Amino acid sequence: MRIILLFSVFIIATCGLIYELIAGALASYLLGDSITQFSTVIGVYLSAMGIGSYLSKYVEKNLMHTFIQIELLIGLIGGCSAALLFLSFEFLSGFQVLLYSLVGIIGILVGLEIPLMMRIMKNHYEFKDLVSNVFTFDYIGALMASLLFPLFLVPYLGLTRSAFLFGGLNVLVGGAAIYFFKDQLVNSIKLRSQALIIFLFLMGGFLFSNEITSLAESATYENKIIFTKSSPYQRIVLTRNSDDLRLFLNGNLQFSSQDEYRYHETLVHPGLSRILSPKKILVLGGGDGLAVREILKYPTVEKITLVDLDPSITTLFQTHPILTTLNQESLNSPKVTVINADAYQWLKKSNQTYDFIVIDFPDPSNFSIGKLYSNSFFRLLFNALQENGAAVVQSTSPYVARQSFWCVAHTLESVGFIINPYHTHVPSFGDWGFVLASKTPLSASVVLPERLRYLSKEIMASLFTFSSDMDEIPTEINRLNNQTLVRYFEDEWSKYLR
Repeated sequence: MRIILLFSVFIIATCGLIYELIAGALASYLLGDSITQFSTVIGVYLSAMGIGSYLSKYVEKNLMHTFIQIELLIGLIGGCSAALLFLSFEFLSGFQVLLYSLVGIIGILVGLEIPLMMRIMKNHYEFKDLVSNVFTFDYIGALMASLLFPLFLVPYLGLTRSAFLFGGLNVLVGGAAIYFFKDQLVNSIKLRSQALIIFLFLMGGFLFSNEITSLAESATYENKIIFTKSSPYQRIVLTRNSDDLRLFLNGNLQFSSQDEYRYHETLVHPGLSRILSPKKILVLGGGDGLAVREILKYPTVEKITLVDLDPSITTLFQTHPILTTLNQESLNSPKVTVINADAYQWLKKSNQTYDFIVIDFPDPSNFSIGKLYSNSFFRLLFNALQENGAAVVQSTSPYVARQSFWCVAHTLESVGFIINPYHTHVPSFGDWGFVLASKTPLSASVVLPERLRYLSKEIMASLFTFSSDMDEIPTEINRLNNQTLVRYFEDEWSKYLR
């Protein structure tokens, strides 16, 4: 009996942390800024657990009966939480109220679990052994959850299916308690019926979780969804409408196939066309292979190293027939080496130098990405660049996010780069900005490859001119310890999206 009770502690601890992680991940997927979302979810969850622990003292009778009912409630609410949040995001104006209400309710119920379990187990252990054993299994369960969530649940099951699965586990704990402690229960038949109904409901949700998620996403995206996947890093969605293919990461548009060539030609060629016989190229980010496609148009290029964090993205763009057609099999070229790693850590350890470096990261919408636009990262970039080489950084919209754009430029300049900011119009995004950086002044001589759909020498010359509403303004330097750029970006884009 002791083993059963301790194993129950292990299971409920694992389930409790899984619900918390699912809520934090969903909030970051749907609302952005993962650090803020995880911090607030954790804060609400832990404070709610404290309330639950406090309330447990008012439970004086029928401890096992109450414990089982709590398990069934946690299983039902926690198991349905991801599906409810996905489905409500597009239709509920008070989405965050629902999010924190669910987190709070689950937290209160989880906070009730352990104190009740300890009181149930007090007749089986001395007090010192009781506290030691319960907290040992509680912490081991938390460790198990923290390992399972990124390594197995998100990449293989997804958030909705994981929630239903662990809801079912909570119900099974309640069911086991009904079976082993039926002599302590007033109405075990009623509890068994409740447990069975909830368990079957949750398993139905588990089996149809893909349909539930697809229903939620079909309301979010205008075009037909042709591919979805949750990786440990982001939610990947591909949509298609006639000849328009679009990639969304965490709900944010990354490109439209109708005009991506404007972005990627402008990203690569203004810098690379000024390098005499470029041979070694580094691409950081850009796991779609579209920047690599443009680089491969230079016959002197011998080696391209692409470093992208998410293997789900690079594998998708190496294998999906529609996408390999779009990037012209660039990631499968013998000249290309794909490395899945954190760009900051990889560049820190690298001792290689390159003729041209492309920085094609997502916009600095949170601190984990903001570090890749910091002066610390740009110092690593400076060391990785050949003396006569060049680097280019995608730098958001100088029209919508003027401070953000010039903050990137000034941060590059602060570490010793000579900067040449420029911009172009991409219909799917509007006016978009880039910063060309080098150690020495770049050649004015431009040798563009053939088969470009947008850029010409005449157009390229115009890219470096800014109108007065986008021209340079003073900004702070983006440092690791202040992440000024993230603050700029959030303030500017939030006004635009209202």
